[in-house]
Amino acid sequence: MSRKSKKIIIATRGSKLALWQANWIKSRLKKELNVPDIALNIIKTTGDKILDVPLAKVGGKGLFVKEIEEALLRGDADLAVHSMKDVPTDLPRELHIAAICEREDPRDALITTIHDSRFTVHGFKNLPEGAKIGTSSLRRSCQLLNIRPDLKIEQLRGNLDTRIRKLDEGQYDAIIVAAAGVKRLGMADRITETFGPDITLPAIAQGAIGIECRKDDEHINELLGPLNHTQTSVCVRAERAFLKKLEGGCQVPIAAYAQLVATKDEGRRMKDEPDSSLVTRHSLLVIDGLVGNIAGDVLIRGSIEGTPDNAESLGIALAEDLLSKGAGKILAEVYKQQ
Repeated sequence: MSRKSKKIIIATRGSKLALWQANWIKSRLKKELNVPDIALNIIKTTGDKILDVPLAKVGGKGLFVKEIEEALLRGDADLAVHSMKDVPTDLPRELHIAAICEREDPRDALITTIHDSRFTVHGFKNLPEGAKIGTSSLRRSCQLLNIRPDLKIEQLRGNLDTRIRKLDEGQYDAIIVAAAGVKRLGMADRITETFGPDITLPAIAQGAIGIECRKDDEHINELLGPLNHTQTSVCVRAERAFLKKLEGGCQVPIAAYAQLVATKDEGRRMKDEPDSSLVTRHSLLVIDGLVGNIAGDVLIRGSIEGTPDNAESLGIALAEDLLSKGAGKILAEVYKQQ
């Protein structure tokens, strides 16, 4: 049997969202690239096993990818499908992210209970004084508390179905989750409101799916090339460079969002050539970043812009700007509390 006809194994977590993502990649490989034989290897990660402790208290990085990467290194899988926001900035030497797919909605979403087919609360501004909000994210909680210090932030773990069930049981007045996952699972009708960056700046790479594989597997790397979305890849690389410079993980109050914006010249060109990519010398990469303390009374923000070919350098420069404003001291205190 030739290497190209060998069954391809995709490593994935077993949550409903992770399986949706893995099966989406599987279907794309079959339909777009004519790969006939693909199977899933479902792996339980440390983050999946520890459900009664806030993630920030578990410690370490890669809580949702370590065991999956070990499967890749052993040869028990050919590629792995991840939510990029869960992937550490430092990967094992033999592995790399071969493709980053087009990003879904990167925003956070507010979900409230429903009564008689209507939301009981119609938006963030309408939450009652002292409302109990469920989230496992320090990034979300610090930004929400900065706007509404009266809110009671409560830890919320589990998959999306579990989180919504706990909300509907009355354990919370509202929960905050990633809009991308809600939409991918066909539950967009449960979203009460999506937050713009003025309320919560997203997590690094939120909404993006990444595919990891061994660097030396030429066949798999060649296969995954067409699945890479250039614009998303540029933005995610900038955000991850920002995170890496701050030496942060996905469980600390760090946020960043990069966007490609058309300049006037590029806007005119795209009007004439609507299928053209934004990643040109005529487009602008704009990155917003934030570091906050756990209480939410201190948020350090910054923004930078430049050319897409300097994505990582721009992310690093933005991180250095925030560090010069005191972000390092805030993060040191966060790690001390953890």
